[in-house]
Amino acid sequence: MILPYVYLLLQSFAPWDQVNKTFIPSALTLRSYEWIFNGGGYASLPLVNALLNSFMVTIVDSVSVVLVGAIVGYALSILDFRGKRFINNFILFQMFYPAIILLVPTFLIIRFVGLYNTYWAMIIPKLVSLWAIFMYTSFFRSTPLEMIEAARLDGANNLSIIFRIMIPMARSISTIIFLFVFMERWTELMWDLIVVKEPTRQTLNVLLSSMFGPYGAYPGPLYAAAALLTFPILFLFSLFSRNFVKGVQLVLR
Repeated sequence: MILPYVYLLLQSFAPWDQVNKTFIPSALTLRSYEWIFNGGGYASLPLVNALLNSFMVTIVDSVSVVLVGAIVGYALSILDFRGKRFINNFILFQMFYPAIILLVPTFLIIRFVGLYNTYWAMIIPKLVSLWAIFMYTSFFRSTPLEMIEAARLDGANNLSIIFRIMIPMARSISTIIFLFVFMERWTELMWDLIVVKEPTRQTLNVLLSSMFGPYGAYPGPLYAAAALLTFPILFLFSLFSRNFVKGVQLVLR
């Protein structure tokens, strides 16, 4: 599992005349990364712009999934309202279906409302995760109701309870949800490839998928761009490793 990544990393630092010709290059260079950040001579297909697009789309969706999941999970686990059981059953029912079966209907809706070939076409369908709602609902059900009642007696409304009490308590679960959603959204290819054709709005994954186009003659920068895709995930996992382990232990209990 580690060997392909080691090969990818070594080739991204290899001199261009040694790329794909030797496993361990005789020297290391930043030429491939410099080529990327200088635009590579293709102003219409900048890899840096694609990297920024990936960051924007992924961060917006990941934060939204955590916030919406916490709010809806709180409502389904703590509040009493008509239709609550139906919504819970519907979420469980939907989780059994693969997302691919909704690909075409979702695409037709995006095109019908005029969002095709825009950033919103990539962002909106990923703003909510049923899995995140299910995780928060299950976790919040174990919260003592006395704590929530005490907060209400102190004058806190539901939103204050969610953001000041529930989400801080669910820090480990939130870390797991954020990391998994970030990783899934960061590596998304099919949906972004379908709904956006404008090169300046494409994510880095989509741009790399066209490696047989103008970038096909530059395998070194392709390896460097692929390595850049892995760096944010490795950084986040190392940054939140402690909360991640705690969250996994809570899930497996």
